[in-house]
Amino acid sequence: MNGVNRRIGLTILAGAWLMTVATAQTTTAAEVLTATATVKTADGKSGSAPVTITIDRTMPASEAAPLVAAFKSGGAEALRKALVGVAPTGSVRVGDGKVTPTRFTIERATGGGRLVTILTDQPLVFIGAAKPGAKPKAGYDFAVVDLILDASGGGTGTIAPAARLKLNGDALVVDDYSGEVVRLTAITKGK
Repeated sequence: MNGVNRRIGLTILAGAWLMTVATAQTTTAAEVLTATATVKTADGKSGSAPVTITIDRTMPASEAAPLVAAFKSGGAEALRKALVGVAPTGSVRVGDGKVTPTRFTIERATGGGRLVTILTDQPLVFIGAAKPGAKPKAGYDFAVVDLILDASGGGTGTIAPAARLKLNGDALVVDDYSGEVVRLTAITKGK
């Protein structure tokens, strides 16, 4: 999938946080989700890794709204500044990599479950970008995880492990470093 389609797909999922933050629900009980991240490049190469997502809390609208407002008024840099001092909402770990704290977690009810959007203020991993041994690149300073969960905590999602955030009107546009969709499958809730 090309970068344009990637941004459009993630805009549909992650962009919802800009428009629905007022209806965000709050969760206080920690939950641990495991998943498999898979990516397939245009040239047919593929890879996968286990992912562990811990949600310690979701943000109430009163906490999320100022962060969204900062992003709308000043872009990614203003959001980064607004996130300073925000208590972690959980963590994400890809494979045997480091545990990265999350700084923004909201959830919205859906027909049979919920949509959870998670943001870290640092990249998780730089995947490929059509080059072996991909190196960090300026501007790809966040990671975005979108989960579509059913009532039992299972589901699917996507992860942009190194992302640049921009606005297109009122929609969040997630530009992933690799330009490939990293899908989260086999999401299960830990016990």
